[in-house]
Amino acid sequence: MESLTVVETLQPAVRAIFWVGALITASLALWLLYMVITGFRIWVLGNGDLISPKLGKWAVVTGATDGIGKSYAEELARRGFSMMLISRSQEKLDDVAKSLESTYKVDTKTIAVDYSQADIYPKIEKGLAGLERILVNNVGISYTYPEFFLHIPDLENFITTMINVNITSVCQMTRLVLPRMEARAKGVILNISSASGMFPLPLLTIYSSTKAFVDYFSRGLNAEYKSKGIIIQSVLPFFVATKMTRIRKPTLDKPTPERYVAAELNTVGLQDQTNGYFPHAVMGWVIAILAPIQLVICLGLRLNKSQRGGYLRRRKLR
Repeated sequence: MESLTVVETLQPAVRAIFWVGALITASLALWLLYMVITGFRIWVLGNGDLISPKLGKWAVVTGATDGIGKSYAEELARRGFSMMLISRSQEKLDDVAKSLESTYKVDTKTIAVDYSQADIYPKIEKGLAGLERILVNNVGISYTYPEFFLHIPDLENFITTMINVNITSVCQMTRLVLPRMEARAKGVILNISSASGMFPLPLLTIYSSTKAFVDYFSRGLNAEYKSKGIIIQSVLPFFVATKMTRIRKPTLDKPTPERYVAAELNTVGLQDQTNGYFPHAVMGWVIAILAPIQLVICLGLRLNKSQRGGYLRRRKLR
């Protein structure tokens, strides 16, 4: 009799636990379904023909002669855009321009400038007049090797150069193209940040911080101008097999720049902030959701210390 009374007493609590469990299970199921549908929409269906000459004839790419920048120029030309190519070497610009013209039968223009200098923007503004519909802010530099802040060679000039190339260029190029985009209520700006801007990265601290700026700048500006028909996307790739990363052999998680860019362009208009490539998106999700930030910083410090030691040992052997 007494045990029956205990059971009756516990029944409301059991029911409550059951319904809480059922609610949590249903919520998780709905969240998982939403993630699957969203992932299918982004990584399988893509954005269709959003990035096409329907936006306008011309696309502008900075840092257009190597790596990801060159691949953006090639992919956009393949899609029918005429290309304005901006980089430091006129010789390399001419080579890329000739290749695009012969392969894709598009018009090209070039501007040779050094983004480490602050006085280049009047020249760029004159060259851009009337051309911009898509801007890819890709130009950027990183460290020669991971290093402690005070041990960076020629630190004062290094700081100025890094800020001019990685931060000032993004702000100034956006300043030049945004008024015409706003006037036409149409345009796309892709700002190439880096996954290292998602968290502090010791021994690459200045680079990581400049890329975090690009991410925050892009997302804030997108909120300002999205309602005006302008897409401003923050792109945060992990490792891509380029000269800058010194990765020679592509793998599933370290794709060729061509493969990365083709995947990334299909996310435009679907994601305001993107890792651009499905394996990178999985890696970004794991780091952002599951990995404690202190663990990420600790692992980054350990990895970069190891790379620093290897680089310095190789220098001594030369």
